[in-house]
Amino acid sequence: MKKKKKGFLYHLNRNKAMLFMALPGTIWLIFFFYIPVAGNVVAFKDFRFIEDGGFWGSISQSKWVGFDNFKFLFSSSNAYIITRNTILYNVTFIIAGLILAVSIAVIVSQLRSKKMIKIYQTSMLLPYFLSWVIISYFVYAFLSPDKGLVNSIIVGQGGTPISWYSDPTYWPYILVFLGIWKGVGYSSVIYFAAIMGIEPAYYEAAEIDGASKWQQIKHVTLPHLVPLITILTIMSVGGIFKADFGLFYQIPRNAGALYNVTSVLDTYIYNGLASSGDIGMTTAAGLYQSVVGFVLVMITNLIVRRFDEESALF
Repeated sequence: MKKKKKGFLYHLNRNKAMLFMALPGTIWLIFFFYIPVAGNVVAFKDFRFIEDGGFWGSISQSKWVGFDNFKFLFSSSNAYIITRNTILYNVTFIIAGLILAVSIAVIVSQLRSKKMIKIYQTSMLLPYFLSWVIISYFVYAFLSPDKGLVNSIIVGQGGTPISWYSDPTYWPYILVFLGIWKGVGYSSVIYFAAIMGIEPAYYEAAEIDGASKWQQIKHVTLPHLVPLITILTIMSVGGIFKADFGLFYQIPRNAGALYNVTSVLDTYIYNGLASSGDIGMTTAAGLYQSVVGFVLVMITNLIVRRFDEESALF
C-alpha cells in the first residue's frame, strides 16, 4: 500500500520554527532587493521628476527612450579605460586576495598560542572596519606633495619629491595594496574558521604516515578549503564589474590627472551623475553591471559544476 504524500501545509507546519527564524531576512530581501527591481524601468526612460506624481508617477509619465541611456557607457571615449580598469583591478583583488587570505589563515592555524591568534586576528580585522574616508587622510599624510612623510624621507635622502596626485605611475600598486590590505583580514578569518572545522583525525592519520607540515597542508587543509574557495570566488566573480567606490574615489581624491588608472565604472557613473544629473543614465549603468555580474556568476557556476563532474569520473 502506497504511503500518502505529505502536503504543503504539513511541511509548512512542521518547519514553522525555521520559517519564522528566516522571516526577518526574507522581509528584508523583499523590501530592499526584489521590490526595487521594478525601478530598473528607469533605465529605459528619460526620467523627469514630477512633484505631484511622486516617484512612481514620475516613472509612468516619463518618456520611453529604449536603449539610449546605455549609449552613455559605450559611446564615450573613456568606455575602454573604465571597463579595463574595473575588470583588471577586480581580477587582481580576487586572485591576490585569495592567495594571501588562504596563506594567512593556514599560517595562523599553525600557531599554538590562543592569545597570539586573537592578537593577529584582531590586528588583521581592524582595517576592514575603517572607513575609506579615514584611510584617505592617512594616505594623504604619507603622500602629500609638500608635507607628506614619503616625500620628506625622499628629500632627506637628497632625492626629488614626487607629485603623487598628478603622477599616475604608482597608483595601480597603491590601490591594489590598499584594497587587499583592507579586505584580506576579513577573508582570512573565514578561511581560518573553515580550517578549525576540519576533523583532527585527518591530521593525526597524516602525521602517523610521516607527512610533514607542508604535506598535511597540501593534502588535508587545502582540499577541505576547496568548496569554500569555490563559493567565495563565484560570488567575487559576480561583482567583477562593480568596484569599491570608496577606494577608487576617496583614496586618489578624485584627481583628474589620475583618471586613466583610477577611473572605474562606479566613479565614472558618479561623476557623470554629479555633472549631468541624468538618473536614467545612472540606472542604466547599474543595470548593466548587475546583468553582466549575473551572467558571469552563471557561467562560473557551470564551469565549476562541469569540472566537478569530470573530476568525479576519475
